[in-house]
Amino acid sequence: MEQVLELKNIHYAYHNLEGETPAVTDISFCLGKGEFVAIVGPSGCGKSTLLSLIAGLLVPEKGLIKINGKYLRESTTNVGYMLQHDELFEWRTVYHNVILGLEIQHMLSARTKERAHDLLDLYGLKQFEYARPSELSGGMRQRAALIRTLVLDPDVLLLDEPFSALDYQTRLNVGDDIGRIIRQEGKSALLVTHDLSEAISLADRVIVLSGRPATIQQTIPLIFDLPEDTPLARRNAPEFKTYFNLIWKELNTDE
Repeated sequence: MEQVLELKNIHYAYHNLEGETPAVTDISFCLGKGEFVAIVGPSGCGKSTLLSLIAGLLVPEKGLIKINGKYLRESTTNVGYMLQHDELFEWRTVYHNVILGLEIQHMLSARTKERAHDLLDLYGLKQFEYARPSELSGGMRQRAALIRTLVLDPDVLLLDEPFSALDYQTRLNVGDDIGRIIRQEGKSALLVTHDLSEAISLADRVIVLSGRPATIQQTIPLIFDLPEDTPLARRNAPEFKTYFNLIWKELNTDE
């Protein structure tokens, strides 16, 4: 499988007047083209720090990060970052929220505007293009936030607990929805989540991190024998419980 993202021996610590707090230690893994990988671990172990390092918001103290074979600082590859909250601006319509990133990056053109309209149409938001975010349900807002990220055509999608603000039922539906969209778009995605069921239902493999400072404790490939491999179908499959128990055991071994 062609590699889109490579992390090798990544170390990072936070520093203050009282000393340093190691966040991640000796992290190495790759993300293949079109692959969906979930990262789970105890609260505060450094999962979000890892995404910030990949996004270039933080600089590793040791190790290297490559995207499409180039060091992160030299890469022109677009990395999309979807946060816990949709961060849609109420004073902008849904369409104008979607094209915000294009405006900021000076990528607004007839072609990218058309792409924004097409994505809103394709993923069920066309009739809400000129609505305000407050008129949308929580799931629709997250879909709009994902479209805002996709319209920039990123090679790598970073998803930091993107469904955590939603109620349980909506979370299930939106997880299925967004997982399907990412697969259809052929994007490589890295999901940080506390929800093991979410990780198992969406990902091709799960990386289990230890407590802080985070190290990779285990990597678990997810293989389901299903006629149609969807998040909902996975939740009802016999393999689901086996994977859940395996990951749960890995997480609790670290305590």
